[in-house]
Amino acid sequence: MRSKPFVPARDFGLSKRFYEDLGFTVALALRASSCRSSMCGNHNFTMHMLVKDVEAWWAHVEAQRLASRYGVRALPPEDRPWGIRDFVIVDPTGVLWRIGQNIGTKGP
Repeated sequence: MRSKPFVPARDFGLSKRFYEDLGFTVALALRASSCRSSMCGNHNFTMHMLVKDVEAWWAHVEAQRLASRYGVRALPPEDRPWGIRDFVIVDPTGVLWRIGQNIGTKGP
């Protein structure tokens, strides 16, 4: 089974620039490595994307100054008890992204 989520965009031009700066290629759909999404509608929701190197993605977010340039919230990577190290970034429409990598679960 494949899933193709539709990411909302209130201002398509602004969202397109944000996602290009985040590292996606925008055509008819957003593409990042083996991940694909599309922008459509105006509903807020959460997306979760697993990557091989969360620190490299975070460094890119910081280098692009996405939070200050787009007036969005971005929180640095943290290890989660469920075995993921991820960071949070909210797009200009309010979609919350959790971008992370598997780190394995921690023992008791």
